[in-house]
Amino acid sequence: MQEILNTLKSLSDENYRDFHSKLMPTVDKNRILGVRAPALKKYAAQLFKTEMAEEFINNLPHKYYEENNLHSFLISKIRDYDKLIYEIERFLPYIDNWATCDSLSPKLLSKHNDDLYKRIKVYLKSNHTYTVRFGIKMLMDFYLGDSFTKESMSLALNVQSEEYYVNMMKAWYLATALYKQYDTAVTFLENRALDKWTHNKTIQKACESFRITDEKKQYLKTLRIK
Repeated sequence: MQEILNTLKSLSDENYRDFHSKLMPTVDKNRILGVRAPALKKYAAQLFKTEMAEEFINNLPHKYYEENNLHSFLISKIRDYDKLIYEIERFLPYIDNWATCDSLSPKLLSKHNDDLYKRIKVYLKSNHTYTVRFGIKMLMDFYLGDSFTKESMSLALNVQSEEYYVNMMKAWYLATALYKQYDTAVTFLENRALDKWTHNKTIQKACESFRITDEKKQYLKTLRIK
């Protein structure tokens, strides 16, 4: 897919590449071009539904970080649920960083909560770090509102992992839940249901949030594990 790669290279910014590569320690700097997300999204919108796009998403694995992000943006535009799930599950094993993982959140998934929930349970049992992270993020994106249950929260927080990018997502999930489902979420901190690092990282992230009241932040600080 040389034409797509040539376009990505034309959109690259070396200074941005140097900056962004520091945020992506799991990706070799030589695989980062330095294309900003808005430019990638705009390009994805231009490519979507073209034969070139179809050929591109069928051509795994990709070499460059931006190619993976472009892939994520393209499949996120699919409007047929079965095809979308097929493409997501085909792509997940190739995700090798937190940013590509987190860019994959198609709104169409919110209309198929029952089926997605069953699939999330499978994702969370994966041995692949970013498949697990994706599963937790889906629970954060689509199951902290009207579809929330205490079971869905337990599903996210009971994941046992020593992987930094999984535990960081657990902390992000619970910090978000402290805004959306405070009464249930806070009990996981009060009962010390998480490991020390994830517990304290959750409180840190919650206290950095503008959506949580100062009164609640003061209480959360008292729950830190020393």
